[in-house]
Amino acid sequence: MLKRLMLMLAILLLLPVSFAWADEYTETLKLFRNAGESGALLQNAYGYAVFPKIAKGGAGIGGARGKGRVYEQGHYIGDATMTQLTVGLQLGGQVYSELILFEDERALKEFTGGNFEFGADANAIAITAAAGAKTGSIGTSANVSGGKNDAKTAGDYRKGMAVFTVAKGGLMYEASVGGQKFSYKPK
Repeated sequence: MLKRLMLMLAILLLLPVSFAWADEYTETLKLFRNAGESGALLQNAYGYAVFPKIAKGGAGIGGARGKGRVYEQGHYIGDATMTQLTVGLQLGGQVYSELILFEDERALKEFTGGNFEFGADANAIAITAAAGAKTGSIGTSANVSGGKNDAKTAGDYRKGMAVFTVAKGGLMYEASVGGQKFSYKPK
């Protein structure tokens, strides 16, 4: 009887941990659904990759890394990792969320096949207020946010993909050129 009670107590204690882990993706998707253009495009996207937390830092040379999940027609199909290297005028650190939308099956297959993207960034991040623009081989994006609850996004598909970011916090100035590498692992 005592063993059964201990087991039930352990399950109850661990239950919130599993919900919290899954909740990070749900909350990030909710944020993008309510953030302007990304929400409108997300409704009709064939698939998407969501990165709840990407950490970025730099002083002349910078880097970023984050883990995410990939979805096809609303179904979780695997995990992705984003690694970025940048060179240019940059100083500070930031954390942001990123959403990559795939217009069709071809764009999703290109992403899950391993795609390298060169991009040019110009961003100013202060705590959770942000303004920025980004262009690259997988798409263009723009963002303005006063905080995570009032983020606004703008952008459209380019080569079947659209990229959106929302600042979570930090202090960073950046005008750099860099490349992003996305690796994909099916579930």
